[in-house]
Amino acid sequence: MIRALRQNVVVPSDGVIEIRSSELLPGMKVEVIVLVDGSPVAAAARELRLQALKALFQSTQALPQAQTISEDEIAAEIAAYRANR
Repeated sequence: MIRALRQNVVVPSDGVIEIRSSELLPGMKVEVIVLVDGSPVAAAARELRLQALKALFQSTQALPQAQTISEDEIAAEIAAYRANR
């Protein structure tokens, strides 16, 4: 028979979640499913990651190497990559 254990936790800064229960014995096979709450905290964390990614894109696009690449060169590079798959 399959039993379910439910625990609500807040993920710490290191991202490690521990599950402790007297029902879990050494050697038991278990399946762990993590359901992420769509709470404002999760949404705020996602927004921070999105902002960091956008900043990375902006800094990458500002590099001199990116300024000298034309749309035609980008299209040619993509076509060459796809042709060699």
